[in-house]
Amino acid sequence: MWHEISMSLSSMEGALRGGFFLWPREFTLAAYEAVLKSQYIWTAYYNTIFTTVIGTILSTLLTAMTAYPLIKARMPGKNILTFLILFTMLFGGGLIPTYLLVKNVGLVNSLWALIIPSAISAYNVLIMRSFFASLPAELEESAMIDGANPIRIFFRIILPLSMPVVATIALWEAVGRWNNFFGALIYLNDKSKYTLPVLIRDIINGQEQAKAMGDLAASATDSIIAATIVLSLLPILCVYPFLQKYFVKGVMIGAVKS
Repeated sequence: MWHEISMSLSSMEGALRGGFFLWPREFTLAAYEAVLKSQYIWTAYYNTIFTTVIGTILSTLLTAMTAYPLIKARMPGKNILTFLILFTMLFGGGLIPTYLLVKNVGLVNSLWALIIPSAISAYNVLIMRSFFASLPAELEESAMIDGANPIRIFFRIILPLSMPVVATIALWEAVGRWNNFFGALIYLNDKSKYTLPVLIRDIINGQEQAKAMGDLAASATDSIIAATIVLSLLPILCVYPFLQKYFVKGVMIGAVKS
């Protein structure tokens, strides 16, 4: 990664000399200026941020709402639902049936195709279920005595106490959706819907460089590729430190609880 940063800060001629180097050759910000002037990078940024933020919030909420009832001993059909969730971890419909399903519901070439089909992960449900099971049952009992209904208990008591696992799941979802290349590749056809991973692919392949990055990228330049990669990593790198304390605790609890 340090090499990519150094290359992004090097001149076009310095980057083209190749080889591995730790410090910029002929320091310049020309690559960043060229990338940031492109309308395609901002469009891709918006699309990626939209799918990441909306998808992470929706997935985390649906995962928690799916996992919470599974800890209730008196819930009818709990074992059947748990088995069906586990079943999806072992068997899937496959790429072609999944694509046909997404197409038939009208999500092809829509950003929602990157959000709705992957809204719930069976693995994340099991992790969150294990955490919920570790919370004292007396908390809910005392809240019910005070007149709180199950929905209020879930949003006002359970979720605030579950911030470690919620932050962990949210970070997993955010990173996965930010780097979602394959889904964007097969579902998105319009360049105005492209996300950052697909745009980076086009830049590396040299298919859309002249259109997306201007005259500086008329020929493949490693400095522009490196600058685009660095810019695509910055948001996740900025978010992670704020979630790290929850992330470590959530992973440990999810690992030791059954």
